Formats: sequence, C-alpha cells, structure tokens
Amino acid sequence: MKNKVLICTSLAWLAGLSGGFLGGQITSRLHQQQCQQQGWGRKQICQVWVIPGATWQGSTTGVWTGTILGAFVGGLIIRKQS
Repeated sequence: MKNKVLICTSLAWLAGLSGGFLGGQITSRLHQQQCQQQGWGRKQICQVWVIPGATWQGSTTGVWTGTILGAFVGGLIIRKQS
C-alpha cells in the first residue's frame, strides 16, 4: 500500500513541477511577444512590468494542472497494477 501511495505522490509532484516550469515559460514567452509590439522605451518597461507576473501566473497554473493530471495518471497506473 505504501508503495502505491509513494508512486502516485511522486508522479503528481514530478508532473506538477514540470507543469509549473513549462507553464511559466510559455506564459512568459507569450507576454514577451506582446511587449515586442511596443516602441523601444515602452518595450523595456513592459518586459520589466509584465514578465514576472506572467511567469508567476503561468507557473501557478502549471503546478496545479500538472499535479492534478499527474495524480490522475498515477491512479490509473496503480489501478492497472492491482
């Protein structure tokens, strides 16, 4: 029983961390593209102002989504082993 919980928990954590990293990267890149459409001085201000918040938002969303999906997949794997 403990091995099953460990497998499911580990998979959920791994998927959550991966999702957080990818979500932060994707959201940051999307907002960075929006900043590229600004003029030179405004582009720099836009990047300093928008990118950290976008990275935080994407990371948080990615962690939640990845953890839930990882736990679901872990549960499926454990169920097949039983």
